[in-house]
Amino acid sequence: MLNQVADGVWVRQSDWVWSNAVVVRGEDGLVLVDPGINGSELDQLADDVDRLGVPVVAGFSTHPHWDHLLWHSRFGDVPRYATSAGAQAAGAARERAQAMAAESASGIPLELIGLLTPLPADGSPVPGEIIEHEAHAVGHAAMFLADRGVLLAGDMLSDVLIPILDFRRPGQVSAYESALERLGEAARHVDVLVPGHGAVAKGPEVAARLAADHAYIDALRRGEEPVDARLDQDWLSGPHQSNLQQARPSSG
Repeated sequence: MLNQVADGVWVRQSDWVWSNAVVVRGEDGLVLVDPGINGSELDQLADDVDRLGVPVVAGFSTHPHWDHLLWHSRFGDVPRYATSAGAQAAGAARERAQAMAAESASGIPLELIGLLTPLPADGSPVPGEIIEHEAHAVGHAAMFLADRGVLLAGDMLSDVLIPILDFRRPGQVSAYESALERLGEAARHVDVLVPGHGAVAKGPEVAARLAADHAYIDALRRGEEPVDARLDQDWLSGPHQSNLQQARPSSG
């Protein structure tokens, strides 16, 4: 069910990799951020949203990976936004995202995956400030709700996922460092951090999440093995080895 984490901000977590669907109340209605994952969960999210009694006016995708490109007809035929780069990448990779969704989850409306348009220059109707960067995925964006002390971080600052570099693009260590600096500026002004996957962080835990990602990336930069409790999960071995490969001096 939806859990309210701040004024006008609700989170519903999926069983699939602890994915967080976020509902944000804007001036004109609700904005659904990265809704997911399984079809039954999307349907239950629609029930939760119906109970709020406020119309959905838009969707927002933090980045163009399949699990952040989902939608359900019950949310309505409303605009679904991303950064310009994110929307373009999602369109180009839509068939691949559909195939990955069909393989990884169940009951997802495949025909609705990745139908994104670039967010207008004024950000309307998505509230807050969009912080775009190049870490993890093309056109990745966080949503900074300064008036509510909330940062929606996308696939960053998780307690369960290590930083995952985009193996297809060079310079990801530097990109991640730059992204963490930008997110850190916002994080100093928030009490609640919602990652794309994992537990919601509150209070001092926000700074701890930022420090953990910094420490991991710093170790990669130095060519050292990171000391990170998140690596105790065996299934992260593959992404971690990919990160180590990316971090070699020739890869930037």
